Amino acid sequence: MQDSRITLDETDSRLLAALQRDAHLTSQELGEELNLSPSQAGRRRQRLEAEGLIQSYAAKLDPLRLGLAVQAFVQVQMARHGADTTTAFSRLVATQPEITSAWTLTGEADYLLRVYCEDLAGLNRLIHQVLLAHPAVSRVQSQIVMDQFKPDAPLPT
Repeated sequence: MQDSRITLDETDSRLLAALQRDAHLTSQELGEELNLSPSQAGRRRQRLEAEGLIQSYAAKLDPLRLGLAVQAFVQVQMARHGADTTTAFSRLVATQPEITSAWTLTGEADYLLRVYCEDLAGLNRLIHQVLLAHPAVSRVQSQIVMDQFKPDAPLPT
């Protein structure tokens, strides 16, 4: 297996940290922060984008202002495993806008889903009418988030 890790120098690391704090930084602002000319800062950013290290830029939205008052983590255990089951469950997850991220796991649960719903009734509907209705799902366990005391943090660079 090839190592896909990209070697970064100190300036690259600082550039990535700055962009994770604020993806709107211009080349001029990056250059000032990194003690580079705007063109040097812009070229470094373009190189990191071209190498796939910077995958995308996105806006971080406030779930409460969008009316999404319930955040939960949902563990899903499958009764059956196989390529068809995995494909069908992945397709189901992709069609549910409340499910914002999903991971496959080791251990008792097969999947961990992060969900945002308007209310407990919405979470209940998602669990009972969508997830448990899938023929290969045997068990669902949810943990409702009471408070997120550390926001999603930037990746260490």
